[in-house]
Amino acid sequence: MTLKIIARIHTDFPEKFGVPRQSGLADTKGKIVFEPGYRSPDALRGIEEYSRLWILWGFSEVSEESFRPTVRPPRLGGNQRVGVFATRSPFRPNPIGLSCVRMEGVEKGKEGCVLCVSGVDMTDGTPVYDIKPYLPYVDAFPDALGGFAGRVKDYRLSVEFPGEWLERVPEEHREALREILSQDPRPSYQDDPRRVYKMSYAGMGICFTVSGEILTVREVSALEKDGGLA
Repeated sequence: MTLKIIARIHTDFPEKFGVPRQSGLADTKGKIVFEPGYRSPDALRGIEEYSRLWILWGFSEVSEESFRPTVRPPRLGGNQRVGVFATRSPFRPNPIGLSCVRMEGVEKGKEGCVLCVSGVDMTDGTPVYDIKPYLPYVDAFPDALGGFAGRVKDYRLSVEFPGEWLERVPEEHREALREILSQDPRPSYQDDPRRVYKMSYAGMGICFTVSGEILTVREVSALEKDGGLA
C-alpha cells in the first residue's frame, strides 16, 4: 500500500526540539493545507460539527533505520527499554503518527479550505495522510490503563520567565510557550544545570537552563527565518 499525502500541517515548530510529546498538552496552533488534488470543499462538508479530529501523519523528520523491537522512552530516563509497540516512539516499522487535535474552524482562501486546529504536536510542513472525526462515544475510555506514560504524565517544571524576555514574546504565544517549557523539552537523561538549551518556536529562539525542578528562560531572540504559521 502506498500512502498519499493529502495535506501538510503548518505550525510554529520549525524543528523537532521543543515540540510537545503528545497532542493536546499545549494550546499550540496549526493550519492544515490540502494538496491541490484534495481541495474540494465537499470533502470537508460537515466537519465543523465535530470539536476534535484524529490526524494521521508521517514522522518526516525521522531517519530510516532497521527495525528494533525495543526503544528507550525519554520519560523513563532514556535508559530503560520497553517494546516499541508499547510506546508512541517515532522509531517504528512504519513512521506513522496519530494525534487528536481540537477543531477550531475552516478558513477559505487561495489554497482552498484550510483546517485550523490546536493542540498540535507536529513540526512545520509535516505530511498528513488522513483526517477522521473524534467520536466520544467510541473513542473515549476514561478508565483505560495508561502504562508507564500514565505514571509520569503529571511531571511539570516551574517556569521562571524574567519580564525582559517575556516582553519579547507576542501575547498570543505566551501561554502556549509556558505550557511547552513546563513539560521539560529536554531528553530526560540530560540533567546538567549549566547546559543552555535552545528551542525554536513561532519565529523565536528560546534559550533556557534547568536546575532541579525549575526552568529559567535566559534569552528570547528573533530567528533569522520564521518557518511557522503565516
